[in-house]
Amino acid sequence: MIEVNKNARMKVEVWSDIFCPFCYIGKRNFESAMEAFADSHLIDLEWKSFQLDPEMDDTVPYENLYEYFSQRKGVSLEQAKAMNDQVSQRAAEVGLEYKLDKAIPANTFKAHQIIQFAKTKGLGDLAEEQFFAAYFTQGKDLSQKETLYASALEIGLSEEETKTALESREYEQRVHDDLKEAQEIGVTGVPFFVFNRKYAISGAQPVEVFVQGLKQAVEEWKATAALPLTSIQEGPSCSIEGTCD
Repeated sequence: MIEVNKNARMKVEVWSDIFCPFCYIGKRNFESAMEAFADSHLIDLEWKSFQLDPEMDDTVPYENLYEYFSQRKGVSLEQAKAMNDQVSQRAAEVGLEYKLDKAIPANTFKAHQIIQFAKTKGLGDLAEEQFFAAYFTQGKDLSQKETLYASALEIGLSEEETKTALESREYEQRVHDDLKEAQEIGVTGVPFFVFNRKYAISGAQPVEVFVQGLKQAVEEWKATAALPLTSIQEGPSCSIEGTCD
């Protein structure tokens, strides 16, 4: 058995957008995989920002999500509703209750800024969960300042911290950095899971796919994170030069 430094962690990065229904489903499946994975304590999870529709203009509101999909994808309202009904069924399978008839399409950039700040407090996963719930199940408008502040307060950020997250160029830049990095490594859709910067899983895959990905990545990672030898008991041996004594 390889002994790993107790402070070492393998990083799993997830590019995600709050506006993405499969990202929330993927989050649930990954969480189930972590519960089933014996070495989950060795995983350090980091959420990364992604935007499916960065050009969305909040000053031109859509009546509902069906209208948005109808215009964006060039389908009828009936087809848009059918598409969203199918997604809601997928969500229900992992214990999520989507209320897409109440969902309000909005630009997610500001919410991502809050998530970036939350990450500095160790609250990244909680922030991601809060905004997913606000959008998909509570019908909250993420373009509204009141919604953003309320969501931030729910996860434990103060009003001053939320103000910093929304007004500081630092957290705006962190979102841009994630978006640029996604482009550089070829992320074209989300959720996109990257294991130890070596393996990737795209989409809301079944739990067993995530478990297998974790096992493969962690086993390889362990070899590089093994504890260094602190003492050696000498005995008869042969060297690579061919001498034996």
